[in-house]
Amino acid sequence: MEVDINDELVALAIECEHDPLLFVEVAFTWGEGELEGRSIRDWQRVQLISIGDRLKAGELDAQEAILEAIASGHGIGKSALVAWIILWAMATKEDTRGVVTANTENQLKTKTWAEVAKWHRLCAFKPWFTMTATALFSNDKAHEKTWRMDMTPWSENNTEAFAGLHNEGKRILLIFDEASAIPDLIWEVAEGALTDENTEIIWCVFGNPTRANGRFRECFRKFKHRWNTQQIDSRDVEGTSNEQIKKWEEDFGENSDFFKVRVRGVFPASSNSQYVPTEIIDAAMSGEIPDSKGMPFIMSLDVARGGDDNCVFRFRKGLDGRSIPPISYPGSEMRDSMRLAAAAVVLLDRYKPDAFFVDETGVGGPIVDRIKQYGYQCIGINFASKAPDPMYANMRAYMYFKLVEWLRAGGVIEDNDDLRSELEATDYKTDAKDRLILIDKKEIKKLIGVSPDDADALALLHAMPVRIRRTQTGFGSSAADSTVGY
Repeated sequence: MEVDINDELVALAIECEHDPLLFVEVAFTWGEGELEGRSIRDWQRVQLISIGDRLKAGELDAQEAILEAIASGHGIGKSALVAWIILWAMATKEDTRGVVTANTENQLKTKTWAEVAKWHRLCAFKPWFTMTATALFSNDKAHEKTWRMDMTPWSENNTEAFAGLHNEGKRILLIFDEASAIPDLIWEVAEGALTDENTEIIWCVFGNPTRANGRFRECFRKFKHRWNTQQIDSRDVEGTSNEQIKKWEEDFGENSDFFKVRVRGVFPASSNSQYVPTEIIDAAMSGEIPDSKGMPFIMSLDVARGGDDNCVFRFRKGLDGRSIPPISYPGSEMRDSMRLAAAAVVLLDRYKPDAFFVDETGVGGPIVDRIKQYGYQCIGINFASKAPDPMYANMRAYMYFKLVEWLRAGGVIEDNDDLRSELEATDYKTDAKDRLILIDKKEIKKLIGVSPDDADALALLHAMPVRIRRTQTGFGSSAADSTVGY
């Protein structure tokens, strides 16, 4: 009898290899026991059909990986779908390998993995696999190392579990749960690992859209051409708590960020702690260049701290921060202070700005000294120094505040995805004296994979008021007045 049952399961697994919806329909006893009154929800069917259709179309390699992103409100059955996809992938393809992670270790253990354990217990294919606190793997001793799904908390200091996810010629499954809070570095490492040819590569990311920036957000914006996306409104899903949703709508309003994230599956206008609001960035990148005649022309230089960071020159005249694009040099090429100072001198001769602000924090100090030795004027700004306004913990927080003021006033910048990411990732908090302070550049680099050098150079343009000079030629004109402005 055991052999007959196993043969039947084998035939079923073969039939469902490229049909995850059929697998979920037949692998569980719907309407009986714990599943009495339960059924597959419409949005879950759509997602399962999407994966199946793309598999049947032959999307098998890294260039045609199946990338699925679902942003949703609460209570829609997301964790159940995660469990079904894992069990389907494991049961229908020998030696499938995969990793599932989540925003926090607690979420991963108590919710995501607990849901997998529940559905494994109810699954017809349960005899094929062993479920532990950290893995689901084949009961066949010859395959227990090669046919497995690992529950792996992410770590920025230990990315091997994601970098080593290779399984050429077979199937790879990667699941990110509550993906909005998983740092960009983990996304990038995982993406770089999915390079095997002739391999079924399936990457599914799920979550409430809690952040207005980051890689999960970009699945629905910058990288939308690569990802198949769904945004699920809890109100449209059968079985959700309409009474609770109604209370939230009354308390917060349908267009509030709270309601957008927790019900509508819509990304907030800005993250809760985001210093430069997304809607302001959008306006600045899409707005027309204003007339800045008679306004001061300012140049800035943010100095790189490391070889993979950039030294960035920025320019603006009045509200125009777009006409002259930024100039960037890899920090590895500018370790010699004389080279960077010489580059600055060339730009000073070319544009003759009314003021030149240079980041003198740390390694920037010698650059300031060298430029002055060449006989040119520049103003060193220490990002960590005291701000002129006691509300801000240091100059960096103050300059970003002035940048936001400038953007609100109609300042324009170039439409650049990298600059957008840097600005959106600049979150704030308060210090022990209740002053506003920005998160450290190192934290931002962990989130988006690069240092916010360009954004810092943009903020540096707003270090202090500037008086116009008669020698100004930077934007193709000179002026003889003495206008003071930002």
